[in-house]
Amino acid sequence: MFIQKSLASAFALLGCASAAVIPNNDGFPKPDAQQSLSIAKSAGGLLPNVPLPTKLGPGSKTTFQLIAFNELFEVAFFDSLLQNVTKGVEGYKINAHKEKITKILTTVRAQEEQHAIAADAALTTAGEFSPAACQYQFPTNDLASAISLAETFTAVVLGALQGANVIFAKENLTIPIQLISSVIGQEGEQNGFYRHLIKQVPSESPFLTTVPAAFAFSALQLFVVPGSCPFPLANIDLPILPPLAVNGGPVAAIEPKDQSLSFSADLTDAKDKKSYVGSDGSKLWLTYTTGQQKPISVSITNVKWNGDKISFDADFPFEENVMMGFSHAALTTGKDFASADDIVSAALAAPAIIQVEHTSDCKKLADDLYR
Repeated sequence: MFIQKSLASAFALLGCASAAVIPNNDGFPKPDAQQSLSIAKSAGGLLPNVPLPTKLGPGSKTTFQLIAFNELFEVAFFDSLLQNVTKGVEGYKINAHKEKITKILTTVRAQEEQHAIAADAALTTAGEFSPAACQYQFPTNDLASAISLAETFTAVVLGALQGANVIFAKENLTIPIQLISSVIGQEGEQNGFYRHLIKQVPSESPFLTTVPAAFAFSALQLFVVPGSCPFPLANIDLPILPPLAVNGGPVAAIEPKDQSLSFSADLTDAKDKKSYVGSDGSKLWLTYTTGQQKPISVSITNVKWNGDKISFDADFPFEENVMMGFSHAALTTGKDFASADDIVSAALAAPAIIQVEHTSDCKKLADDLYR
């Protein structure tokens, strides 16, 4: 299983990953006019020049802050990946199509810079706090695991941006809806390419999985060097939930079938844990979000405690719910949720990320890269 091997090797290396920072050779994140034009040419398009809102509602402010926080991470990731490829670092040497892949990665890095600059402009125009870059850690040591990781975090981004548009609509901000919709399409183009490279059907499912903003923000902490952000993370009004491991790591790549998965979490910092720590788990559920379905809650079994640390098993109901591609799960104190956003207030730990393989025969480019 190509994804499984790549993701397993990636996250096994997280503890020894080196810190990375955003590039500054092109003036990013505050380019002058000439540098901005150079970035645009690399990205294939200029920044939007439509009038931006001079006032943001509380939800829209937090949404743009999350977007900016994520885009800075993505710039750092793709810059690090590009440097590894162009320098021929062991594990990142490409046997064929090196010029093509280098051009693609250069374009993607510039496009993520444009996304970050646009989010910063929206916050600055409204007089709101805009996050600066942190230092980042990437748990990869070869091209295959890097592309698998890019596919996974892009799937999370595509899920979170759906909720961004809902918030903009609720606060009657129409211009950001169009801008973010254009970014959703652009990120989808990226992810289809990554999925092709890791030998998966480029379009994973008809309706992509939604991701609550708090889950996206929590997942991003995996890549941030603790204490490295030049601002309090509390400046972004989203909770950071304890991570929920699945099959021993943050991401499980699995076969498309019904099966039992293993989960674990350290609930030391979990809100509202007191009533549940040490219990038999009968009042806890594992709640999945997949596609545009209502959340799916299942009972947990084989519950074990070690202080505030819990481990348990839960069924993955693939067949009934056709859970192809990306899904995520949370350990919850309730069930029967009406929407994914409703899960957040009842989540003790999240998100566990599940990638169901949807293999493709369109392998030539990937085979040439990784043989």
